[in-house]
Amino acid sequence: MVAKQKILIVDDDVNIAELISLYLTKECFDTKTVNDGEEALMAFEQYAPNLILLDLMLPGIDGYQVCREIRSKSDTPIIMLSAKGEIFDKVLGLELGADDYIMKPFDSKELVARVKAVLRRYQPVAKNEPVTVNIKCVEYPGLVVNLSNYSVLYNGQPVDMPPKELELLYFLASSPNQVFTREQLLDHIWGYEYIGDTRTVDVHVKRLREKIKDNASWSLATVWGIGYKFEVNG
Repeated sequence: MVAKQKILIVDDDVNIAELISLYLTKECFDTKTVNDGEEALMAFEQYAPNLILLDLMLPGIDGYQVCREIRSKSDTPIIMLSAKGEIFDKVLGLELGADDYIMKPFDSKELVARVKAVLRRYQPVAKNEPVTVNIKCVEYPGLVVNLSNYSVLYNGQPVDMPPKELELLYFLASSPNQVFTREQLLDHIWGYEYIGDTRTVDVHVKRLREKIKDNASWSLATVWGIGYKFEVNG
């Protein structure tokens, strides 16, 4: 029997937390609800969720701090929930390492779709499953991006990256010198109608540039007024 994937729901509104739990339970997820930041951090250790739905406005330790502390030790996917609609709040959440950001009020089908979309990117290969040899890997001087096992080597050293960062890097690097608009990148990487702002792409590119610096033979280039490309020299 396949174990159910576990979702930790963190929201100080008990009714909303229970409603989300109901949506996800119907989709065969196992859920646990908590109502403040301290509980969230304890539940993270004890419950070991596959994904966290994290409200920003929590009593005590807020959602930003919870995200920051979890990201310091784990890549468990986090989807932030908030009634805040300002671009600043979205960007801050993404910069702290959240994988997605959903504004309240939200549609139940959209919430479930986003949870499933994020989990797909973290889905490990079962030990007993036959492994199909279909390696997706791009290699440049000082950089190896392997989408098959979600790993990045930069100057010979492994670099930790959340799935969306790695997928964005792979997508750009696998089409050298091709320019992509922010909208195209959102569509390819997120894989669904992303309700938000193309600034999301900028945030992820910024995080990539903090982790890997341009090489003499390649660079992650901005094409002003359009988008981005993985520029290869020679």
